[in-house]
Amino acid sequence: MLDLTRQGAATKGDERGFFTDFATMPALDVAETETALEVSAEVPGVSEDDLDVTVQGDVLIIKGEKSSDSEDKQKDFHVVERRYGSFRRQVPLGFVPEQGAVSASFDNGVLKLVIDKPANVQGDVQKVEIGKS
Repeated sequence: MLDLTRQGAATKGDERGFFTDFATMPALDVAETETALEVSAEVPGVSEDDLDVTVQGDVLIIKGEKSSDSEDKQKDFHVVERRYGSFRRQVPLGFVPEQGAVSASFDNGVLKLVIDKPANVQGDVQKVEIGKS
């Protein structure tokens, strides 16, 4: 369940190299309780109108875009370290949530999602004994 997919798109003309896609990704925290998964994503500089959260089967998808100011295109920059562009994160849930089981809130650049587990998945943990070979 912890195989979190990172997919991103750098802005056109971005020549910052290998880490460009990685840098545009929001950092995620994924926590699990007995009844829910809780996902927090840091998306500073992104408004809630520029975020799109969907669930496809057992995968949570967070998409968004951080746009640069249009007036910035008129300037000749010496250093550019801030990142702009589209991002997409996929979080495999390990279960298909029921309709209405996902709630979201957005505050201070942090998107918080709570995905309630279906009753048949709650508390579904099995201890595996490890033997000597």
